[in-house]
Amino acid sequence: MKNHIASIATLRAAALAAAVFCAMPQGAQAASGNEEATRRYFASLVNAKEPKLAELTMFFTMMPKGGDLHHHYSGAIYAEQYLEWVDKQGYCVNKSTYQINVDKQVTKADQARPAADRVCLSGQDVMNDNTVLANLLQRWSDKDFYNHGAIQSPPDRQFFDTFAYFGPVASTNAADGLQRLKQRAIQENLSYIETIYEIAPIAQDVDFDRKALAGGVGEADFAALSARLEQDQAFQGWIASYKANVDSAGAGIDDDNFTLRYQPFALRFLSPSQVYSQILSSFVLASSHPKIVGINIVGQESVNVSMRDYALHMQMYKFLKAKYPTVKLALHAGELSLGMVPPEGLTFHIRQAIDVAGANRIGHGMDIAHESNPLAIMKKMRDDKIAVEVNLSSNDFILGVKGQAHPVTLYRKFGVPFVLSTDDAGVSRNNLSGEYVQYAAQYQPDYAEVKKLSYDSIRYSFLADADKQRLLKALDGKFAKFEAEISTAQPRAGR
Repeated sequence: MKNHIASIATLRAAALAAAVFCAMPQGAQAASGNEEATRRYFASLVNAKEPKLAELTMFFTMMPKGGDLHHHYSGAIYAEQYLEWVDKQGYCVNKSTYQINVDKQVTKADQARPAADRVCLSGQDVMNDNTVLANLLQRWSDKDFYNHGAIQSPPDRQFFDTFAYFGPVASTNAADGLQRLKQRAIQENLSYIETIYEIAPIAQDVDFDRKALAGGVGEADFAALSARLEQDQAFQGWIASYKANVDSAGAGIDDDNFTLRYQPFALRFLSPSQVYSQILSSFVLASSHPKIVGINIVGQESVNVSMRDYALHMQMYKFLKAKYPTVKLALHAGELSLGMVPPEGLTFHIRQAIDVAGANRIGHGMDIAHESNPLAIMKKMRDDKIAVEVNLSSNDFILGVKGQAHPVTLYRKFGVPFVLSTDDAGVSRNNLSGEYVQYAAQYQPDYAEVKKLSYDSIRYSFLADADKQRLLKALDGKFAKFEAEISTAQPRAGR
């Protein structure tokens, strides 16, 4: 009897759905049919005995992906482009250390000698020597790490050490770099990047540092240091230069196909006064330039200074957030795993970023399972719509956390909003489409979920409301086109 009643209910639901479908205008019927065909096709890719990775790669390369909200500009540039800039700057690369030499320029006399006889090579020389290039890529990125093609440091050191290699040219040729990132984004149907762009203007105060290291700084000290920096003409000049850099490097980037916005950042492993000055200048920048939409703090979270000063940094954000309440915070927090630090170091980073600093988004959020009262934290994140920026490739590489061990499974289960992002695509040699492929292959979402992830990457961005609505509307059109293409290009039966 129960089965009979269930069958009647199913038939009634199907009839109702058919009636609703028939009542739709023809254009809406076609769109609904295309979405359903896309849903079925996607299900066939992820629900097979083994996920169909090649087809998933094609699917997600074609699929509109909204935005990339956790994106480090310097880490997004591929090493090959940095080698072009080595030549533009007239620098050379030491073929023994693979460091950029900014003091010794490659002369015509050097170029006339065989590359084998030279210690310092031009970027083009490196590109022309397959062995030297392969060795350089093993140092300037994560390439070949799992092939064990070289003597290796631990993965986290490998990742973070890459920045020192290309650092001398990372802030040069920014207009070229942003244009290259734009073209790469358009190629994979990505509409928006919110990039963690350049280090915020910085200053140092020895007395503040001395008092901070003795555990004695508070809001009065923050206010006094702010006042001194506001009167420092050099510091204010650096803030003006930062805004001018955004204007000049980003000229001509925004158009109907692509939008770019910026976050300045503080480096968490510097001295307390240096970190405070960077946080202050970040707030000033984000409150005074329309394309600087949020602020951040970066750097390896597990090193001694980062751990020692974490609570102090959150107090700095709390103090300045009260003075600049409209500025949005996307803070790296909880990029830690068991064994990297003592267990008590895993218990408070995400909570303090939210409850103390007032973070609007969390970058990584990897230690949530170890935090004190994680269910309450996740409830607050769900209720207050504090999204997590999930970076599957770098979480796997740096922390060794993937698959069912990854806390995205918790965020997904407990309704915490999250988005997929790349972190440092040039270092990891990946792109956002690849992150979606990993997510689909590991967690078997349905099409509605991955489509929602795309939209959420705009909804949880720090864009101005008008820009957000513009990109969401454009996403509607892009998905309609994508689903029509998928619907009319289904593979032959039996294949």
